[in-house]
Amino acid sequence: MTATLHIPTHPPRATPQAFGDHLRHWRQHRRLSQLDLAMDAEISTRHLSFVETGRSVPSREMVLRLSERLGIPLRERNALLVAAGYAPMYRERALDDPALSPARQAVELILKSHEPYPAIAIDRYSNLVAANSVVPHLLVGVDAALLQPPMNVLRVSLHPQGLAPRLVNLAQWRTHLFERLRQQIAASADLKLVALLQELQAYPVPEGTDLRLEGEHLGIAMPFKLRTPGGVLSFISTITIFGTPVDVTLQELAMETFFPADEFTKQTLQQLV
Repeated sequence: MTATLHIPTHPPRATPQAFGDHLRHWRQHRRLSQLDLAMDAEISTRHLSFVETGRSVPSREMVLRLSERLGIPLRERNALLVAAGYAPMYRERALDDPALSPARQAVELILKSHEPYPAIAIDRYSNLVAANSVVPHLLVGVDAALLQPPMNVLRVSLHPQGLAPRLVNLAQWRTHLFERLRQQIAASADLKLVALLQELQAYPVPEGTDLRLEGEHLGIAMPFKLRTPGGVLSFISTITIFGTPVDVTLQELAMETFFPADEFTKQTLQQLV
């Protein structure tokens, strides 16, 4: 059965209140000088300096232009608009909101159509939003506390009471997930993601895990190899996001679909489901 579609409400993060502080934070995070950003946004360096120091109030259009040039996620664009004295532009709604019915149907279709192979939908923090009927079969033996909502799939993967003891290529998979998180942090500057990465890095690894293999890539795609009573299941995964979202929820939603990497895995899952 497909899990209930629901995206948790994320509490606001502690961020600078003044628009200039917000803007400077993002410009420095993107490693741009005032000159670089001014040229990209087609404004004068003097005007940008005045905006950052609070001597000039940016128009709503200017806030959106700077946000676009800096590649700021929609949630943070709303924060910049509010800091500049404007109403948020991008709505955040639960996926079960009637207005997001087409997106919800698309998620359900992808999950169901991918059976007999596992597929999940996750939010910005890799909390599970939905999963198809195959996923619970792979989570047998995981500590019940890790499966309580909001279930974080990264914690389930790497926690010593989760899937970590059963991951054949744990060292490489850890490296893969850490790199993925670092990319998200670079894009979003989200301190909650930083804390999650630090938590995952601190997890002890099962005895016998060769951490010298961390960083070693096994081919063109990173496999996910899970030991089960019936043998080792090997997967490769793809992540899909909505292309042009105008809603915070949709921008932060990702679909991860797992494909069998060998014939044994393919046949095993077909028989299972």
